[in-house]
Amino acid sequence: MFYVYVLKSKKTKSRFYIGMTGNLKRRLEEHSKATKDKYTYRHAPWELETYIVFKNKFLATEFESYLKTSSGRTFLKRHLIQKNE
Repeated sequence: MFYVYVLKSKKTKSRFYIGMTGNLKRRLEEHSKATKDKYTYRHAPWELETYIVFKNKFLATEFESYLKTSSGRTFLKRHLIQKNE
């Protein structure tokens, strides 16, 4: 299984991180440590906002890429994430 996930920064509420992995638990732990990636480190801590599961790696990669486009971000904000409170 392959997971496309969206993290929301607890520090900067308007910041999101979109990624894809085959091991969601391990990847979330890596983001929590956030020592390698400057963007992840700068906006940590993170919380899991949503994720979508795919059987096919190609489809997961394509969906991740789509979510990183302007129309994908619009879709994400309209359908997959909670509105800022």
